[in-house]
Amino acid sequence: MIDELISELIGYGKKNGLILEEDAVYITNRLLELFQVIEYEERAITESRELVYILDDMMKWALEHGILEEDTITARDLFDTKIMGLITPAPSYVRKTFAEHYAVSAEKATDYYYAFSQATNYIRKDRIAKDEKWVTDTEYGPIDITINLSKPEKDPRDIAKAATAKQSGYPSCLLCKENEGYAGHFSHPARQNHRIIPIPLDGEQYFLQYSPYVYYNEHCIVFNEQHIPMKIDRAVFRKLLTFVEQFPHYMVGSNADLPIVGGSILSHDHFQGGRYTFAMARAPYDYEFTLKGYEELHAGIIKWPMSVIRLQGKEIPRLVDAADHILQCWRGYTDKEAFIFSETEGIPHNTITPIARMHDGLYELDLVLRNNITTEECPWGVYHPIEKYHHIKKENIGLIEVMGLAVLPARLKKEIVILEDAILTGKDIRAIEEIEKHADWVEEWKDQYEITEKNIHSIIQDEVGKVFVKVLECAGVFKCTDEGKAAFKRFLESV
Repeated sequence: MIDELISELIGYGKKNGLILEEDAVYITNRLLELFQVIEYEERAITESRELVYILDDMMKWALEHGILEEDTITARDLFDTKIMGLITPAPSYVRKTFAEHYAVSAEKATDYYYAFSQATNYIRKDRIAKDEKWVTDTEYGPIDITINLSKPEKDPRDIAKAATAKQSGYPSCLLCKENEGYAGHFSHPARQNHRIIPIPLDGEQYFLQYSPYVYYNEHCIVFNEQHIPMKIDRAVFRKLLTFVEQFPHYMVGSNADLPIVGGSILSHDHFQGGRYTFAMARAPYDYEFTLKGYEELHAGIIKWPMSVIRLQGKEIPRLVDAADHILQCWRGYTDKEAFIFSETEGIPHNTITPIARMHDGLYELDLVLRNNITTEECPWGVYHPIEKYHHIKKENIGLIEVMGLAVLPARLKKEIVILEDAILTGKDIRAIEEIEKHADWVEEWKDQYEITEKNIHSIIQDEVGKVFVKVLECAGVFKCTDEGKAAFKRFLESV
């Protein structure tokens, strides 16, 4: 059986451009070494199966023969990545091939690299297919909602092993360039099949990779060669715009650089981008204005639950100057009436989440104003989802959510199934431990519908989407009210 599986994997590698004919014997021997096999006969494979089935059968064989010692998710992930690492071309080959495609067009280059990242199983397509996705129509336009099921839950045995494992500072984090080819361990994912592409940005070395758990089409990460903290400054605006200059079919943005309003990794300078049109990018102008000294730029506030200034122009340097001017004004801006404080007790609160893209031949830069102040009443943040909505979303509102794509926790999938049954059968939601937190929410909308077995799922999905919009409104520093719009214009006058 292992002969057939190795032959099948070699055939898969050839078909997907991972194995050149002249390397086939060498890679076959590496696989024989991994599986501790000394006899081998190449088999003719007539059926072309999906990679996930080949790897599953390889791991079953490895378990039966004592090569894979434990049948946990982490142990399997470490082992199947080691398998794929043996058929993944070297970084130099991947970078050379990317450059050859880029010489034709940037689009050709990313098409190649995205397909490559899936073929090597770095992007696990089978897991991503499990994510639940839908669209909710709102006053701000269609909003994308996902329940993230891609990241597997940890097995208790893996958690226990990771707790007793020796801690390593190499690589420093999951984004560092040292992850390329890294074997991993029980508390760090294997990356033998990981390849990164060097991208120069504003005189600094960055690298391009795709997210292994893509939340949207061609979800990429652009990270600094150095393990240095996130920082929003004029250089970031220039880097984002330079990136879309090099890859005009992609958008790119940065999480903010302060806790609460920043992303999950503040310790390593990085951006996120991809080939996707987010709901925010489709938002129209709600109020347009002329920015003094930058009259050639098109500027305005967009109709969006968060507070966003949009700039459009033909020249990167002018957009960078204008964005930096707005950033500097916002960093030091206080409006007590609107409860906006630039700092308290020396701790800064104002920052920006910037997003760049091309639009109708112009560079477009969205500047999302953020503030991370906390109070005794709001220890999680004043401009953060209020407790009322924590049953749906209580995590930080980062770049992806800011742009209108909800990434909701996996627990919701199971909770929604239980909730549907409770509503249809008239059970007391408050008496069911797993869903009691949803009881008040359900009471708010249940009587507005003629609920049936056929429509209950879509009704709950729409109501979840409406909560996500409320969550975004919570994160907006200037609310979408007459008072909030007036306060926003006061800031613009200061700019």
